[in-house]
Amino acid sequence: MGTEIRNATAADVAQILAFIRALAAYERAPDAVVATEEGLLRDGFGPHPFYSCLIAEHDGQPAGFALFFYNYSTWMGRPGIYLEDLFVLPQLRGLGIGKALLKRVAAIAVANGCQRLQWEVLDWNTPAIDFYRAMGAEFLDEWRNVRLGGDAIRRLAEGVAVPVQHQDQAEARS
Repeated sequence: MGTEIRNATAADVAQILAFIRALAAYERAPDAVVATEEGLLRDGFGPHPFYSCLIAEHDGQPAGFALFFYNYSTWMGRPGIYLEDLFVLPQLRGLGIGKALLKRVAAIAVANGCQRLQWEVLDWNTPAIDFYRAMGAEFLDEWRNVRLGGDAIRRLAEGVAVPVQHQDQAEARS
């Protein structure tokens, strides 16, 4: 049968969460996952999806996934795609599944006029670094990742009232 890449559906949420947990274990943070099936269902398959996901199947069995979302470059004045997670089950690595997933995300980016496809990789993950280098990826070592999470976001936002607005709501008003 080989490898097939398809769009994830709501029925895949349990498998997506299983892949996320397997990725966290591989990245030495098995207890860091707090995502739930309910949250993944709401945020990826509800009326206002915040992410898209591809599922790779090899010989009819789940093999890996790519989870991504759109961003925007103000300097380029064009959209891009941020690849949050790319994961292939360890026993199926080396079969071209990761490359097939990455190629499909790249094809989606090109079809949607995106000028960038970007992601992060842990500095100790040399197999992934070598894989990305072989795909032609550029490493931006001069940039620092910055994150504000949980309580820090709430503290910063305290006292600022902002209505929740989704992209399609903003488009309807313009």
